[in-house]
Amino acid sequence: MRNALIAAATLLTAAPALADTLVDNVKGVQVGASGKLERFTGLLVSDDGKVKRLLHGEKFKLPAGTIVVDGAGRMMLPGLIDAHGHVMGLGFQALQLNLTGTTSLADLQARLKAYAASNPGDGWILGRGWNQENWADKRFPTAADLDSVVSDRPVWLGRVDGHASVANSAAMKAAGVTNATKAPAGGEIISGLFVDKAESLIANAIPVPTPAQYDAALAKAQQLMLGVGLTAAADMGTSGDDWAAMNRAGAAGTLRVRIMNYAAGIPGMKAINGGKPSGWLYGDRLHLGGVKLYADGALGSRGAWLKMPYHDKPDTRGLRFLSDAELGAQAEAAAAGGYQLAIHAIGDAANAQVIGAYERLNRRHKGDRRWRIEHLQIADPADLKRLRPAGIIASMQPTHQTSDRTMAEARLDAARLKGAYAWRTIETLGVHLAFGSDFPVESPNPFPGLSAAISRQDPNGAPPGGWRPEERVSFATALGGFTRGAAYAGFAETKIGSLNPGMQADFIIVDRDVAKVDQQSLAATKVLETWIAGKKVFSADAMPAR
Repeated sequence: MRNALIAAATLLTAAPALADTLVDNVKGVQVGASGKLERFTGLLVSDDGKVKRLLHGEKFKLPAGTIVVDGAGRMMLPGLIDAHGHVMGLGFQALQLNLTGTTSLADLQARLKAYAASNPGDGWILGRGWNQENWADKRFPTAADLDSVVSDRPVWLGRVDGHASVANSAAMKAAGVTNATKAPAGGEIISGLFVDKAESLIANAIPVPTPAQYDAALAKAQQLMLGVGLTAAADMGTSGDDWAAMNRAGAAGTLRVRIMNYAAGIPGMKAINGGKPSGWLYGDRLHLGGVKLYADGALGSRGAWLKMPYHDKPDTRGLRFLSDAELGAQAEAAAAGGYQLAIHAIGDAANAQVIGAYERLNRRHKGDRRWRIEHLQIADPADLKRLRPAGIIASMQPTHQTSDRTMAEARLDAARLKGAYAWRTIETLGVHLAFGSDFPVESPNPFPGLSAAISRQDPNGAPPGGWRPEERVSFATALGGFTRGAAYAGFAETKIGSLNPGMQADFIIVDRDVAKVDQQSLAATKVLETWIAGKKVFSADAMPAR
């Protein structure tokens, strides 16, 4: 693993400064201020990395020394922005045991056995990505399941959504967890499975990664993001160590992507930048402007807090993380400090609670605050009508719908599904939409997300006709969610999200006209080049053959 860490840390190297650059002969498309698609044929980038002129086929005299790049008739889009991701989580997952796509418990055990064999020693084995909903028996893994494969060193394997993890007996022993240990409020412990706030009982015992490991994870995350056309992302839950790694990269000139940071709760807020929001740093690459809070858990682990019991487990309504008073106090602390708030809420009870908290904040805090709800997956339709009056942005992840639809049908009755992943309803209500992936919960690739948004189908075309197709949105709305909408949600709309004059020249070249292809072809779009501030930072031609 050490070699992988070192290799990842050296992937991104500084690029030389450029003079004015003309990128011409492209089929460009972006979302305009009106929300409609706009076509263009090229752009002129000034030597400061910003768009000087957007072209529509006209000819003009170029400034002396201009570098001319022939786009060869290929498709250009503004750099795509993920409105909700976990940058360091993406990098660390790629450098640890990856359990994404496991088809059964036996598959998980086989991957664990192979990883332990290829990474010998007595250190912790960390992994993430399993989803029991994709297994035939849909049973959560247990400590005994892991012990049967690895019993002589600690193992800690996270569910795909990060809201549940399973430990082997060695991990529980290392953490001092016994049969007498009680789960904290907002968490559960079941046969070695630690749900939501109970995860900290094990996580706090895991050795902290070294700065070099943080740097390697950040480099790996950037590599993965640039390769799928992401030029910026909102990092939801930034820790002090995360922030330090990002600043090291910024100072070294190796921070390529733009990161809008939301501190990990009130402790994260206090630990970063002296407890104050930052300005834009390193050429608009890094900014701390928000605080991320949690109201509940996830639907997959039945931690999402519902108004009524789960349809498939009537003895629970999920996990309420905070009382109204506790949520209000934390939100007030962040708001009073000048931070934007982004609160995770998945269940309908959690969403109602968060909307109420924002409504109360509005009585004390005026101006453009752009309160955010992260996920907004299950909501009472009556509560959705409260979003716009409260000035709330809906930060949603289209691929959650395609991944979760069968699980949602099991967890909820038909009536509650009317408020599930309700993008079109929310748009019709005049609410600002921002789209993302929640990587590494889902792939960072935004094109399956664009496809899901317009079709309510997965990349294989399932289900036929789309799941609750009345909630589909137009391609313009989908692209806007990953560009202008995501930028607006992070107070970055004057810098990124479009290619109008004065904006940062962040753009991508792709292999097809994404505005014309069908949803399955859209999901399969390949990024050929990624440019940030007028400099090419990724080329598919430079990638090693697989």
